[in-house]
Amino acid sequence: MADSEAEKAGVCSSKNERLSTAMKRTSEWIFSQEIPSDVTVHVGEASFSLHKFPLVSKCGLIRKVVSESSDGDLTSIELPDCPGGAEAFELAAMFCYGINFEIGTENIAMLRCVAEYLEMTEEYAIGNLVGRSEAYINEVALKSLAGAVSVLHMSQTLLPTAEKVKLVSRCIDAIAFVACKDTQFSMVDWWADDLTVLRIDIFQRVLVAMMSRGFKHYSLAPLLMLYAQKSLRGLEVFAKGRKKFEAQHEHEKRVVLETIVSLLPREKNALSVSFLSMLLRAALYLDTTVACRLDLEKRMAAQLGQAALDDLLIPSYAFTGDTLFDVDTAQRIMVNYLDLELELDANEQQRIPSSSSSGELQRVGRLMENYVAEIASDRNLSVSKFINIAELIPEQSRVTEDGMYRAIDIYLKAHPALSDMERKKVCSLMECQKLSREACAHAAQNDRLPVQTVVQVLYYEQQRLRDVMNGGVAEVKLPAAPAKLNIYSNETAAATVSDELSLLRRENADLKLELVKMKMKMREFEKASLSSSPQTNTNTNTQLQGDKPPLPKKSFMNSVSKKLGRLYPFVRADGIASNTKGRVRPAKDRRHSVS
Repeated sequence: MADSEAEKAGVCSSKNERLSTAMKRTSEWIFSQEIPSDVTVHVGEASFSLHKFPLVSKCGLIRKVVSESSDGDLTSIELPDCPGGAEAFELAAMFCYGINFEIGTENIAMLRCVAEYLEMTEEYAIGNLVGRSEAYINEVALKSLAGAVSVLHMSQTLLPTAEKVKLVSRCIDAIAFVACKDTQFSMVDWWADDLTVLRIDIFQRVLVAMMSRGFKHYSLAPLLMLYAQKSLRGLEVFAKGRKKFEAQHEHEKRVVLETIVSLLPREKNALSVSFLSMLLRAALYLDTTVACRLDLEKRMAAQLGQAALDDLLIPSYAFTGDTLFDVDTAQRIMVNYLDLELELDANEQQRIPSSSSSGELQRVGRLMENYVAEIASDRNLSVSKFINIAELIPEQSRVTEDGMYRAIDIYLKAHPALSDMERKKVCSLMECQKLSREACAHAAQNDRLPVQTVVQVLYYEQQRLRDVMNGGVAEVKLPAAPAKLNIYSNETAAATVSDELSLLRRENADLKLELVKMKMKMREFEKASLSSSPQTNTNTNTQLQGDKPPLPKKSFMNSVSKKLGRLYPFVRADGIASNTKGRVRPAKDRRHSVS
């Protein structure tokens, strides 16, 4: 029985081969004799004048169209959905006529799809186009990374037929297999550039297939960066010109960006902060989903210690004439960073603070100060926004208040119409006792600062100089918050200071001159202390006084102290508020006096 079936199959195969040979010879004869065409095939806008016999002998679709036609003499055939268009059909027609042409990775995808569409299978002719194209794909094209990439690139224009014949999936598997197998594989290879021209959905499938075969997620970062830079190219030109894309084009770029963000590796430092900033700017401009934007903000916050000022200076794309930069986005990034720091502290309470962590905190603090100073010159920046973002700067990251003072000075200069209360609120952001000597000298002559702030600066500077004059060995103990709070929160004190504004202005010039003289005396004192060491003289009076400190000599410091006492009437040198205008002299105990 089996032998009988084998014989029948052999006979059938032999008949098909003879029929195929006969049809080939007939096609060659028709072509050589230049017999007039009897059918016109329309593919898109192109028309082909051909002969029915060669087409019917190998194309199942055309055979069905001819046999099912009610017109006995069919002269026109329409093929509107031919994959690959006129170019692909022309190659298929050449194959039907037996005309030789070269098959390569550039046209194999087109040949395979048009052969599927025209039903050029072994059922109608031995060695038909479907079998020939499949053999080339399996034995040549998919054996190399270059061939698989090239075929995949061409296949994306042949959908859905390319998906039907599983050409796309086979190319993706081949790319993933070869890429993961090659130990010398590098993401800067030539083929990575070819992948960037793929449609975003096919590109995503390639990356997912590579990861499923064991390719490291963080190693895909260079490829994602390359794809993003090419696919979003030109976006910054429209952003600067405040122009909008066409709706369809904008939608396509939005889908591309959201897909790229979903593929980004989660490993820290896998991507640069500047690249994340570029993606965030594009996300804001294209108005992507909130989840996409928040994801990018959190990624930037995790690497804020590596960011530069330009990474945070994100333009505002609201098109409403508001602030020049997107302050709200930068503020959320800073809040995310502080939240991450709190989580680290909560999870690692027993850890010993390292110099690297403290160094990063100081870098972030300087970055925030520079950002606040940069946006301070924006005339549309409200007081509340300026204060809210400035308050985010961690105190432990601010060794001095010079950066904060610089930002405040820029803001006051750009907003001269602020009320006294608003200027006080802005100046309350800095701690005057942490200003450097240079900053104090500048603040003392800064007419933009409220007079209360100038008084506070001069007070702390005088106290610092006094400590230096007294030896500078002991730790400088500055009065803490009460002095600062009394100035800005005590209504009575503020009212009293306002009454003395006229007097303070008259004495301001004299006080600045005295400060300059004080610095000159300080330099002379330092030179004298280096040349000879001070000697301690004891006398009868100091012995009788016991632990009481000696009375201060009348000097230049006394005169400045008296003048500052008049400028700062509410706080004593020990930080305690005083309600009396004069000093009450203690009663002298004559029984224990020493004459």
